[in-house]
Amino acid sequence: MSLPPLSLAARTALLDELHVGVMSVTAGPDRAPLTTPVWYLAEPDGRIHVITGGRTRKATLLRTAGRAALCVQDERSPYRSVTVEGAVTVSTVDPDIRRRIAERYLDPDAASVYLSMTAPEEPQMVLVTLVPERYMTADFGPLLVAMAQ
Repeated sequence: MSLPPLSLAARTALLDELHVGVMSVTAGPDRAPLTTPVWYLAEPDGRIHVITGGRTRKATLLRTAGRAALCVQDERSPYRSVTVEGAVTVSTVDPDIRRRIAERYLDPDAASVYLSMTAPEEPQMVLVTLVPERYMTADFGPLLVAMAQ
């Protein structure tokens, strides 16, 4: 039995909720994809931003591949997930987006401390922007309703 897809509104809501994303990028023909947890920010226009170290393996692979996927799941029942696949650009970090991501995942005081503590590293950070081309979603809600009947 295949699970029904999420509606556009449900997909957008899931991406807007606070979840750690899991980003994957190809690592070459003889390697499994590099898959890492990330903090992300989904914009209203669908773009998704991630910040990472510019000299990391992830940044190098993203520059080379020019594509990535991001998976977000709600681990509470009824389970839902969305995987976004698309082209990525890697550019200099945008301090406003960096601040917005920190404030998304940390309370205001902790975000301020985090941003101050990591400020010396900011020149080496990069902004990864994923432009969605495909979505794969799953919604366990209808399955759980059917099982309860």
